Amino acid sequence: MNTFFEEVRQTLFPHDEKQHGPLPPILVAMTMVTGLIDAFSFLVLGHIFVANMTGNVVFLAFAAAGASGFSIPASLVALGSFILGALEGGQLGSRLEQHRGRLLTVTAALQTLLLGVSAVLVGLSGHTMPEGYKYGLIIFLGIAMGLQNATARKLAVPDLTTTVLTLTIVGIAADSRLVGGNGSRAGRRLISVAAMFIGSFIGTLFILHGSIIAPLVTALIVMAMIVLSARVLAIKDPLWVRPPGPSKRD
Repeated sequence: MNTFFEEVRQTLFPHDEKQHGPLPPILVAMTMVTGLIDAFSFLVLGHIFVANMTGNVVFLAFAAAGASGFSIPASLVALGSFILGALEGGQLGSRLEQHRGRLLTVTAALQTLLLGVSAVLVGLSGHTMPEGYKYGLIIFLGIAMGLQNATARKLAVPDLTTTVLTLTIVGIAADSRLVGGNGSRAGRRLISVAAMFIGSFIGTLFILHGSIIAPLVTALIVMAMIVLSARVLAIKDPLWVRPPGPSKRD
């Protein structure tokens, strides 16, 4: 139990963490952003995810089989946009991977810009969102989330991918000492799950009881704070901006 709470503390308040510095809480915040964005995309844009590509592949299969409420074009556009964002994130990661602070600052700034454009589109769309606006939002948000996922991969902080929770949840059980594993790191992994849940929950409440633009604005504010934090915290070139060694990657 003490190990569990220590893992939670190290993830949210890593004061003595040298290898990854402030990256764990920043990636937790980005995981919450994923929940906000996918709540918006699924509930507003029509049974589509712009961050969870596993879900989109399944939705594409549903649509291909003739299930109502799902769209082949929308799923394909979301997948294509996500791939474009991941390609750009990979390119930036290759150029900036020797300084993780700079990489995070640049990619988070681009993501903030894309979220800002998306919020403007929602504001211009009015109460009844035309199809053209929906596809524009899928494109901008898909690129933003592909960029975020590629960045998280390059940052290489264990158990904090900002999107994929299936392996995270499997790891909690399969790596547990109860089954002879080396330790499930349940504290960090459950924080990641909780962040996704909270983001999705808040996003849904905004959409059902407030304004459909609120999840995007909230995500925009969080990402802007991440840009500022990464910029300030990396100024003195601390140890955490250096890429982790191969043995440290999960």
